[in-house]
Amino acid sequence: MSPLRSQDLTLAHQMEARIKAFGFTSFAWLPLKAPPTLDQYRSWLENDYHGEMKYLEDHLELKSHPGKLLPGALFALVVTQDYYPAPQPCPDLKEHLPHQRIALYAQNSDYHHWFLQQLKDLAQDFSELLPKEDFLCATDSKPILERDLAVQAGLGWVGKNTCLIHPQQGSLFFIGEILTTWAHPSPPEIKAVHDFCGTCNRCIEACPTQAFQAPRELDARKCISYLTIESKVSPPESLRPLMGDWLFGCDICQTVCPWNEKVFGPEMKRLSASDPVELRKTLLENSTLRQKKIKELSWILSASGKALSRAFAQSPLSRAAGRGLKRNAMIVAANLGLFELKEEIEKTAHKYPPLQELSQWCLERIKIH
Repeated sequence: MSPLRSQDLTLAHQMEARIKAFGFTSFAWLPLKAPPTLDQYRSWLENDYHGEMKYLEDHLELKSHPGKLLPGALFALVVTQDYYPAPQPCPDLKEHLPHQRIALYAQNSDYHHWFLQQLKDLAQDFSELLPKEDFLCATDSKPILERDLAVQAGLGWVGKNTCLIHPQQGSLFFIGEILTTWAHPSPPEIKAVHDFCGTCNRCIEACPTQAFQAPRELDARKCISYLTIESKVSPPESLRPLMGDWLFGCDICQTVCPWNEKVFGPEMKRLSASDPVELRKTLLENSTLRQKKIKELSWILSASGKALSRAFAQSPLSRAAGRGLKRNAMIVAANLGLFELKEEIEKTAHKYPPLQELSQWCLERIKIH
């Protein structure tokens, strides 16, 4: 072996040691190439399944050629990081909304801060070893089809719920990447992970709003996560009762997955409960829990937009902004039959005219229950 080759391998071993020191769930190197599901992604956009997320159309060219994000990029390091149980719990969320139903990933501080910082710290370590090379860190904040990269890297398969799944890790993890101009001298052989979804359709059948048009084909416009986070308008009236008590995001298509149940145990079944009738019954029988939920939702409806922004500045909930959180709180109150919040809903509609139609629907629904 030549001295240069030996030196390259020594560098590769040093880099691997630094990766492992960060405690990522899994990682792999792979050469950059065109995303294998690009045609499906184009078709998804053409069907308008992305709804109001028009920036996804603008990013198509960059997603088609990931190397354009970093001129000269040759390889990518793909890592996964578990988000359940919460490794970076958000203290503001625990303080203000401990009894609300919030997506598991969002119970951490915003991963765009701490997870991305981990990647940046790792890239800095790489730069010290390879000062002539360039590195670019990304979470989903960069236009990269990261699930494609992860599948190519052998870190899982894309399940029928459109999430990356690994048989030993489930799907409750973030995906991150570091693109680099460095060419790994001897990347480990990548073994594709078998698709173990088989005939199981639990995720498709469990979705309250029937957002899956087919296996691995999600109409975001019907997805509770989209409706409570990305969308800036009130959900269609037909979908509102189906959103249950989700204040921010939704995990049902993941918590019903047998692979997450295998990894995390029976806790997943409790997290999958979504019947609004049962939820209302529980609150009628548990007055203490009812009052706690009312108090928290009342705070959201009564607080100013600036106060909510300050409270959740380090939380993923900041993405919905003040009006979005108030909209979501109104729907939760209506679906749970919390007539005690009637006055707060009326006042919110008065301050936020775009929410007036929704407030009338909420008030009528509260009467029903």
